[in-house]
Amino acid sequence: MTFSRERPPFVADERTQLVGWLDQQRALVRWKCEGLAEADETRSVLPTSPAMTMAGLVYHLRWVEHCWFEVLFLNGSSAENPQFDESLPEDADMMPTAPLKQLLDEFEAQCERSNEIIAAHSLDETGKHPDFKSGQATLRWMVLHMIEETARHVGHLDTIRELLDGEKGYY
Repeated sequence: MTFSRERPPFVADERTQLVGWLDQQRALVRWKCEGLAEADETRSVLPTSPAMTMAGLVYHLRWVEHCWFEVLFLNGSSAENPQFDESLPEDADMMPTAPLKQLLDEFEAQCERSNEIIAAHSLDETGKHPDFKSGQATLRWMVLHMIEETARHVGHLDTIRELLDGEKGYY
C-alpha cells in the first residue's frame, strides 16, 4: 500500500480526517528516506542520541504502531516487539537488524494492519490491555497520539537527512 502525502479533505467525517492525517505522516516517512545512500541508513549524526538514525527511526515507528494498536488496543501478543523485552537494551526498538528498504516495507505493512484495526472498531472503544494504564485510552486517543508520534519523528527524519546529505523538503 502506498500512503498519500496529500492532506485529508477539508470536509469529511472524523475517521477519514484522523486516518488521513496519520497516513500523510506515514507517507512522509518513506519520502524522507528516498534516495538515501546505504552507508547513511544507520549513520548517527546526533552525538547525544546515537540510536536516532534513519533506519532506527523507521524501525521504532514500526514497533510503536504494533504497540499501540495490536498490543495496547487489542491486547495482542507483545512477544516479538523489542519495546516489551526487558532483556534487551532500552532503545532496542531503534537498533535495526535489516536494511532500510525492508524496514520501510515492514513499517508500511504494520501501518496497513493498524488501519484494519482502526476501521473495524469504534473510535470510542477503549483498549483491552489490562497491564498498562495507556491501554485504557480510546481508539481516538491512540490515533491522535500516533499522529503526534509519527509527525514528531518525521521532523527528526527531516533533520537527520539534512545533516547526512543536505536533502530537505516540506512534503
